[in-house]
Amino acid sequence: MDRDLLAELALLRDLGFTHLDIPKAAAATGEHAQIDAAARTPVTSRRQSPPAAAPKPRASAAGDASGPATGDITTAESLDDLCALSAACNRCRLARGRTQVVYGVGNSDADLMFVGEAPGRDEDLQGEPFVGRAGQLLTDIIRAMKLSREMVYIGNVIKCRPPENRNPEPDELDACRPLIRRQIELIKPRVIVTLGRFALQSLTERAYSISSLRGKWLAYGDIKLMPTYHPAYLLRNPAAKKDVWADMKKVMAELGIEA
Repeated sequence: MDRDLLAELALLRDLGFTHLDIPKAAAATGEHAQIDAAARTPVTSRRQSPPAAAPKPRASAAGDASGPATGDITTAESLDDLCALSAACNRCRLARGRTQVVYGVGNSDADLMFVGEAPGRDEDLQGEPFVGRAGQLLTDIIRAMKLSREMVYIGNVIKCRPPENRNPEPDELDACRPLIRRQIELIKPRVIVTLGRFALQSLTERAYSISSLRGKWLAYGDIKLMPTYHPAYLLRNPAAKKDVWADMKKVMAELGIEA
């Protein structure tokens, strides 16, 4: 069987399509995690420039929130400028416990932007969003969409890890909201996918329920916004992978990518 076809079938199986018959040899090789990203570029993509990942911000020593407050992030002229401002941010209590700010990563000219909730332990240590188990699942979803992490942009509404991965507090979401909003303004994606309740609520500033709105198009200014479940939720509730895949097929259709 063709290697690319095996890879696609294995990815769809991982997203919840358990009726698919995947040969054991293909599943054992892990080929579905090694698909060439270059072969997945959608022919309808309007973005032709090479992806540019924002540099990881370097925070001061853990617990040091004594530096100057964040400057005027609403007028930062580039993602690099915004990254530098975020690295010095002490706008809320989370600055005291972080290892480093988790700013964002991916293509600064992306059509598609994924916005999650807050960094966890792995993200706090590495300075990159979605690098743990939930991050691997997000990577699989992106690959199943015929894209790669380097072709999209990934960020969070909260840039510093909450203690023990607790839910973000309202004042923390308020403090970090100007950062994610300026990121979106600079990237100018065509579509935003919010991952989880807090990402949706922070961008819309409304107490929406993710279960009632996932899969339904919303508007963030002139950008189309698709709410869906967070990958961490899918790890606890694998049956919901089919719902997320249905949502992603809508996103693909909007971007002109054949499902």
